[in-house]
Amino acid sequence: MSQTSSCSALRLALLIATLTLAACANVSGPIGGSSKSDTAPAPAAATTPAGPKIGPGMNERGEVIDPKKVESVYGLKVTGLNNWEGEITGKPAPGSKFTQLKIGMPLKQVMDLVGTPTDQGSYMTGKAWIPFNFGSDRYRHEVVYKGQGRLIFAGAAGFDTNAHLIWIIHSANEQGYR
Repeated sequence: MSQTSSCSALRLALLIATLTLAACANVSGPIGGSSKSDTAPAPAAATTPAGPKIGPGMNERGEVIDPKKVESVYGLKVTGLNNWEGEITGKPAPGSKFTQLKIGMPLKQVMDLVGTPTDQGSYMTGKAWIPFNFGSDRYRHEVVYKGQGRLIFAGAAGFDTNAHLIWIIHSANEQGYR
């Protein structure tokens, strides 16, 4: 093949690639669909009264009956100390020390207020396996108090070993073991 024919073939390939990319850039919405200007606005969602969400391990009154089965999406989302985001699930047992706690409190401060737990343990989260992730919540520390519930702490960002309270699970039925 001659020099001019290979140069022409290269130019043709570049022209086809450019046109293909330009066509892709002009497509908006799903393939074969219409653009946003052609679609009608979505109808407003029907508003229903937001009652308490009942999740696994909970009864219809919002009380935690089996704290080992509770999932994090069924509690009250709150922003606590130093903008730590967390959740409070269930209703406090009568005389519970958990009512003194706030989301974002460090582990040491919580232990000073509530006392020694019945059981405790730590585990890594999926964030621990993300390369170069130095953010918080790479590990969690769970403490359990018989007759009161569970407290979940998230590890702080960077190489700090301090943990902060992110989830309070109130449960008078807590057996005290993980």
